[in-house]
Amino acid sequence: MNNTAAVILAAGKGTRMRSKTPKVLHKVAGKPLVWHVINAAQGAGVKEVVVVVGHGAEGVKNTLGEGIKFALQSEQLGTAHAVMQAKDVLSPEIENVMVLCGDTPLLEAVTLEKLIQTHLAKKAACTILSAQVTNPTGYGRIIRGDGGKVLKIVEEKDADESQKAIKEINSGTYCFTKNELFKALAKITPDNAQGEYYLTDVISVLSDDNLGVFSCIADNPKEIQGVNDRVHLAAAEKVLRMRKNIALMQNGVTLIDPDTTYIDYDVEIGPDTTIYPFTLLQGDVTIGADCEIGPSTTLKNTSVGENTTITRSVVIDSNIGSGCSVGPFAYLRPGTVLRQDVKIGDFVEVKKSDIDDGSKVPHLSYIGDSTIGKNVNVGAGTITCNYDGKNKWPTVIEDGAFIGSNTNLVAPVKVGKNSVIGAGSTITKDIPQNSLAIARQKQKNILDWKKKNKKECRDL
Repeated sequence: MNNTAAVILAAGKGTRMRSKTPKVLHKVAGKPLVWHVINAAQGAGVKEVVVVVGHGAEGVKNTLGEGIKFALQSEQLGTAHAVMQAKDVLSPEIENVMVLCGDTPLLEAVTLEKLIQTHLAKKAACTILSAQVTNPTGYGRIIRGDGGKVLKIVEEKDADESQKAIKEINSGTYCFTKNELFKALAKITPDNAQGEYYLTDVISVLSDDNLGVFSCIADNPKEIQGVNDRVHLAAAEKVLRMRKNIALMQNGVTLIDPDTTYIDYDVEIGPDTTIYPFTLLQGDVTIGADCEIGPSTTLKNTSVGENTTITRSVVIDSNIGSGCSVGPFAYLRPGTVLRQDVKIGDFVEVKKSDIDDGSKVPHLSYIGDSTIGKNVNVGAGTITCNYDGKNKWPTVIEDGAFIGSNTNLVAPVKVGKNSVIGAGSTITKDIPQNSLAIARQKQKNILDWKKKNKKECRDL
């Protein structure tokens, strides 16, 4: 198949999306629509991919990046006109061209591979990916002749009653012999109400020239469904996420309720990990074996080791080691690193901090811009005061330190190895190792104060 290219049509605005974002860049399962089409085409073994861009061209190019060729359709004059723009971009050695729509994210590589193989086996000028559906309303019908050859595609508005009864429909995905494709494109005209060049007209041209046009029926009709609006977008999202969930379960991951578990395409999860309901795994997420994630947890661009539990928490752009426990109701912000066997408890926020093996921040604390050593215990209510209104400053807590509850660490500050801070302290200076630091006002008791100040007590 190394002589086959994919031309993907992605120039349209997609007005029914009612969005400033080009339609093909709207995401399903964490990836743009057009990305899924490219991925399927590459999975089918094509040699190169050409994306025809128009509306929002720079945004599409920047999103897709390197490894993709682009052709510009400056005026959107129809699908055939779009394919024409790819002619000079395709490599000379390309013999076959698969044409796909950039808004059909449900296509699978195995289906496109079947399309190409059918095209080669039939030695066809064109092979159409079609589907058998129970309700063909709105789709172009495949009209066949002798020997199963396709004579033409008849659109719904032009079909007579017998043609409307046909259940085989056009998907808008084709495989052409390159030379015959561009010869036929040169013959078609915009002789229609919209004044556009339609790719479906190529089928009639090829058929009239007695060149072989066949169809390849998709095994799953859902694959050909395009995305035209937000309703279609949600439907595609559901299908792709369920595919991902099924693949994970088949590889040894337990999903307690797949219907309420939302996992992006790129996520990797090890065997014997359990994902609980209402969990979102977004972007570049990797989770090791034997973990428990959720319920009601969000991980985004985060790596997690083995035997780690994360419950009812939000974790973004972080790295979590093995044997860790996070939550419930923890918030790990970008730049957080938890080494091995770290505990982050309830209502703890951590930002841009490195917490080493065996350390614990059990509850009700904020740790920001900090480096915490091994086997440190951070008491409830501890705050690293890292921001002076202009700059962020670091806090360093060395191995074995014990931070008493309700401690304020006014950065920049360093707590030495094996030191202890008395509860309720506000620490503004470095603490040497093996020391006890207490920084609070001496308690003063005023006897019988309540009796002497009844009115003041009532007003409190």
